[in-house]
Amino acid sequence: MAKPVPFRDPVGSTQHPGTPTPVTGVVLAGGLGRRMGNVDKGLQLLEGSPLIAWILQRLAPQVGEVLINANRNRDVYAAFGHRVVEDRIGGFAGPLAGMHAGLSEAKYERVAFVPCDTPFLPEDLVSRLLAPLKDESVDLSVAKTGTQPHPVICLTRKRLLPHLTAYLDGGGRKVDGWYSTLNVTEVAFDDQPRAFSNINTPEELKAIESTVYRRDAQ
Repeated sequence: MAKPVPFRDPVGSTQHPGTPTPVTGVVLAGGLGRRMGNVDKGLQLLEGSPLIAWILQRLAPQVGEVLINANRNRDVYAAFGHRVVEDRIGGFAGPLAGMHAGLSEAKYERVAFVPCDTPFLPEDLVSRLLAPLKDESVDLSVAKTGTQPHPVICLTRKRLLPHLTAYLDGGGRKVDGWYSTLNVTEVAFDDQPRAFSNINTPEELKAIESTVYRRDAQ
């Protein structure tokens, strides 16, 4: 299987490889992929490699532990060498259920979340999201480009697990709804806007594949 192709944002920003930190990184791959045709989105191929491989290439060097949240094809995901955790809340309840599973199983107090459909994540993502949490009053930091926040690309604290559990037990399912109860800081990544290109449909997958940037083409 082909290895993921390195990516550089055409705006000219330089990405530096991340340094592992005592943070648990969780890849959210537990959805139904309805817009992709009800397929397991994290296993769809981009340039010959599953999207999950692209994500792991970016995320794993930045964190001390990686978990993959998946509710289907768990054995396939486990073959990538990281522990797989499934939702503790049934019915494919959405990203918050995956975040709940990640917080429940995380080794470290600080936990970063990324979706399985954003293959060009910044290589300094975790360090930049981590910085605001030096302030103990900040519950969660979320990535933002321009005026667009990326709600499931975030970093939070394991101690919020009881709070999230209560929100879910009360029927809450919307990420923005939970965030509205927290002290959230947005972190700008305007220097790397294309790093947050995500893939929701077969058409978007084809479009992204046609714009992959190779180092040897620079």
